[in-house]
Amino acid sequence: MFDLTSRDIMYLPGVGPQRAAVLNKELSLHSLHDLLYYFPYKYVDRSRLYYIHEIDGNMPYIQLKGEILSFETFGEGRQRRLVAHFSDGTGVVDLVWFQGIKYLLGRYKVHTEYIVFGKPTVFNGRINVAHPDIDPAEGLVLSNMGMQPYYNTTERMKRGGLNSHALEKLTTNLFALLKEPLPETLPAWMVEKHHLMSLDESLRNIHFPRTPELLRRAQYRLKFEELFYVQLGILRYAKDRIQKYHGFVFSRVGEAFNTFYSRHLPFELTGAQKRVIKEIRRDMGSGRQMNRLLQGDVGSGKTLVALMSMLIALDNGYQTCLMAPTEILASQHCETIRQFLGDMPIRVELLTGSVKGKKREAILKGVTLGEVHILIGTHAVLEDTVNFASLGMVVIDEQHRFGVAQRAKLWGKNTRPPHVLVMTATPIPRTLAMTLYGDLDVSVIDELPPGRKPIRTIHQFDNRRASLYASIRSQIEEGRQVYIVYPLIQESEKMDIKNLEEGYEHICAEFPEYKVSKVHGKMKPADKDAEMQRFVTGETQIMVATTVIEVGVNVPNASVMVIENAERFGLSQLHQLRGRVGRGADQSYCILVTGYKLTEETRKRIEIMVNSNDGFEIAEADLKLRGPGDLEGTQQSGITFDLKIADIARDGQLLQFVREIAQGVIDADPAENRPENAVLWSQLRALRKTNVNWAAIS
Repeated sequence: MFDLTSRDIMYLPGVGPQRAAVLNKELSLHSLHDLLYYFPYKYVDRSRLYYIHEIDGNMPYIQLKGEILSFETFGEGRQRRLVAHFSDGTGVVDLVWFQGIKYLLGRYKVHTEYIVFGKPTVFNGRINVAHPDIDPAEGLVLSNMGMQPYYNTTERMKRGGLNSHALEKLTTNLFALLKEPLPETLPAWMVEKHHLMSLDESLRNIHFPRTPELLRRAQYRLKFEELFYVQLGILRYAKDRIQKYHGFVFSRVGEAFNTFYSRHLPFELTGAQKRVIKEIRRDMGSGRQMNRLLQGDVGSGKTLVALMSMLIALDNGYQTCLMAPTEILASQHCETIRQFLGDMPIRVELLTGSVKGKKREAILKGVTLGEVHILIGTHAVLEDTVNFASLGMVVIDEQHRFGVAQRAKLWGKNTRPPHVLVMTATPIPRTLAMTLYGDLDVSVIDELPPGRKPIRTIHQFDNRRASLYASIRSQIEEGRQVYIVYPLIQESEKMDIKNLEEGYEHICAEFPEYKVSKVHGKMKPADKDAEMQRFVTGETQIMVATTVIEVGVNVPNASVMVIENAERFGLSQLHQLRGRVGRGADQSYCILVTGYKLTEETRKRIEIMVNSNDGFEIAEADLKLRGPGDLEGTQQSGITFDLKIADIARDGQLLQFVREIAQGVIDADPAENRPENAVLWSQLRALRKTNVNWAAIS
């Protein structure tokens, strides 16, 4: 069998150099293997006609034969739509178009027989088919191919004649070249044990399924394989790391930890905090290098857990370091930790880009001599001039803001890599965490400290400004502060968004008696920090900002978060922004301001926000609504595998199942030399060459 990965798509009958260039550029299809794994996004049964009385709003694409009884238009301007009432004698459906109304009225005639093809939905109790295909009835040929595949294409491809039907033809030509079955990519025992369809059958049925059942089995087989190799790669990488790197053994819990616990603890630890500290202690005493992800909603007390873990390192004679993504966050961590420690004889220093001259020299010297116990900073702590006497533990705040290379640099700060604790306030659904951070052990703080009141979230339409401003005024009069967040900085022509500049002027005019700060991403870091600082110290009462404030600034006195055009934000982002308030003991509010016209999905998003304060519930919902590609932080995680058919949101159970199988394989074949697994290890090596950079994951 010839190698499909090395055979250029240009030489496939029907392609040639020009079409190949378009396929390369538009869909990244370079080889025959790429085309084989470019799967249809939907299938249409064109082998039969349906009667209107048989159909409902849950069916896939269908064909009807009948005539248009009459046309009607509704709405004005951009809202205008054309509705045709279509009947086959057994019932009536509405065909709906939102564009090209004049053309359609000229083209289709009433009381003429047509074949209508499209997807039925229910709207206001009636069955609708939006933008259907319509063909003269005499041209009907019922297909004998079972289900017809539909492939995603781009505008540029369509212009060059490469529509879905053309891709279907090319795929048919490809299968005509394959004279013998495709070689299997999973071991025979696995295919048999889990009742999987063979690879050859799966690929033929994913493109040209004879029946819905064969399609379902093909999809299951291909998803199983895709997720299995992702998990096998991650688990194998984690195993290698454990074998390669031995951690420092922190066997004692001594004076620093105990003094802090008995005398300086600001409040009783929650059950979740105690559980997580135990997990961290166990890791650090085990002799293997800890790599743990600590997830907890904003305000759940992650910093306290991190500090207590650092004290264990100090008790064992090691220094620790905490890295934060911005100067303002680093200095807040520093203040918080100094407050927690009070008069304990522990030296905590802050190192950021703006610490200069003699002060910087003194800190660097203290770090080198081991006199600085806890160093807190930004990327500045990675510089070559920073040399620790004995770095034993590193805490990284907001994982996805630090690249792999930067973390690798920290490892080089000691002869052995330090223990690593990664903190994030972006809740990551379990299925995604298993994939993104599959080699990190995950700890979750899932309860809020006592005394914290849940934030009340309110949805308000933007025509009720007067009452909104009245409530803001009353909060400021009580001595509180307010955030007002806008989605964009410069007006984009198409979007009628109140841009930040206008918003700022409007708020200044609306509240002349108060001082207003303004912060956005295009400002110089120093200016941004200065404005933030004015708000932190209470010099300004209102902060008008873009989403740059979503990570980390702690202003306990800010009790109101107003989010303008809330429909423009994703769920995770809304949740992150909401977490900026509710940090003091007062009741806090998050007000989501939107226009009246909302899509179904936006309505759902707003509803979830109003009803839930649970970050994990929100992250799960976000994953289901948006799919994993857009999730906060996933692009930056360094993951480069590209899922062709599986969907982490919908295939969570399958992911868990194949992870257990992959773990079983690694346990049973640690040397990777059992003959029955030969195909499996060679396939993993092939995949590593093409699209997966495992080293980038942790």
